[in-house]
Amino acid sequence: MALGRRKSVQQQDLFITAEDLPRSVGHVFYTKLNRLLDEAGFDSWIEKLCNPYYSQARGRPGIPPGVYFRMLLVGYFEGIQSQRGIAWRCADSLSIRQFLGLKLTDHSPDHSSLTVIRERLPDTVHESVFEWVLKLASEKKLLGGKTVAVDSTTLEADAAMKSIVRRDTGEDWRSYVIGLMRAEGLVKENEEPSDEEIRRFDKNRKGKKVSNEDWVSSTDPSAKIARMKDGTTHLAYKAEHVVDMKSGMILGAEVTSADNPDSQSLEDSLHKAQIHLNEAGSDTEIQEVAADKGYHSTETLSELAEHTNYRTYIPEPKLPGGRKWSKYTCQQRQAVLANRRRAKGNKGRKLQRSRSEKVERTFAHLLETGGGRRCRLRGTVKIQKRYFLMTAAYNLGVVMRMLFGVGTSRSLQGVMRAVFSHFLAVQMLYEAFPIDRGAHYRADRRIRNRFTSSECPFQKLSRSPEIAISSTGC
Repeated sequence: MALGRRKSVQQQDLFITAEDLPRSVGHVFYTKLNRLLDEAGFDSWIEKLCNPYYSQARGRPGIPPGVYFRMLLVGYFEGIQSQRGIAWRCADSLSIRQFLGLKLTDHSPDHSSLTVIRERLPDTVHESVFEWVLKLASEKKLLGGKTVAVDSTTLEADAAMKSIVRRDTGEDWRSYVIGLMRAEGLVKENEEPSDEEIRRFDKNRKGKKVSNEDWVSSTDPSAKIARMKDGTTHLAYKAEHVVDMKSGMILGAEVTSADNPDSQSLEDSLHKAQIHLNEAGSDTEIQEVAADKGYHSTETLSELAEHTNYRTYIPEPKLPGGRKWSKYTCQQRQAVLANRRRAKGNKGRKLQRSRSEKVERTFAHLLETGGGRRCRLRGTVKIQKRYFLMTAAYNLGVVMRMLFGVGTSRSLQGVMRAVFSHFLAVQMLYEAFPIDRGAHYRADRRIRNRFTSSECPFQKLSRSPEIAISSTGC
């Protein structure tokens, strides 16, 4: 065979037959997912749901809603948050084009089309897709809902701290600090300090405070100043999950303001999760709620005990000097003590261990491997639309894992990597601790000497010690 050489400039073919077009055998995960969606009637359902938001009499046909939602599902399964990246991946992969239902001659949708469709469809449609996946899980008998776990995390907003301005005067941070320097006489009116001088003064000045009451982002007013888990300060949102402890599926996912305390959003999140269960066709009522100590509040526990039937399992934070019951009502005291007894019991400790596993797993899949820790959109409504579809994709992955054993498009390569890693580990141990085969031979000789030739069990196998050793599996 002669050596083939790559030409830097190639003349394109004027005509190509259908047999010469590139084809794909398809991706196993996307093929099974497409079959699952088709059997459940997803495309006809979503087209009927989106029909009121399109023109009925005129205009050329737009991108089918099923293609739009499938592209966003691909973004989660491939760990791509950028709409440009999603569009490029869909255009580049033949298996994903097959998943979208595109012919070989069709162009994949542009990234700008995703923006137009997202603006056209309200958040209720995106929420309905999330509920449709829950209904699919309920029909497959995979959904629980009796015991749930609640937790929240921060999402980094698509806005920098440099964009914050004063609410009262509209000054940005630089102008505000320069005004303070001039008020203290460090800078004259006609002088402009350097960036290093501004940073040094701002770092050492007393009474420094950055609060949401005084500052707002000029690029994303909905984002709030918050301290992230790594200790840094960013503009952020808060994402709160209500997770089914039986299946690990997300029953509720709300994106709210980052300065909204956990204890104040608990009841609303549980109420919305119950609505999602009802819309999914499940008659299960939420009965038990597990959360961390950040959700513990006397007022919240009292309201839950008065207006709902939830049994809470929330650890109580230690207060300096203990809790003073004189300022609480009898009903509030009973609610706190009842929650304390449940949380310290065996079931409460077991639920806390399971809660840490189930809830943190959802955050790891959505925000780390799914790429959702940094928001690519601005505004609570836009971020909520995208987050509904990410959680719907996560729940679809749980359904796929329970039905087919594979939950993401990268699960198979993860399995192969794990098998290969174990093989390498065994090989390294074998090389690090070499087996003394002479010891096997000497031990075999000692055993032989204990028996007579008629009683020796190795005589039945072979007279050769090497063959005898190999035949016993040593």
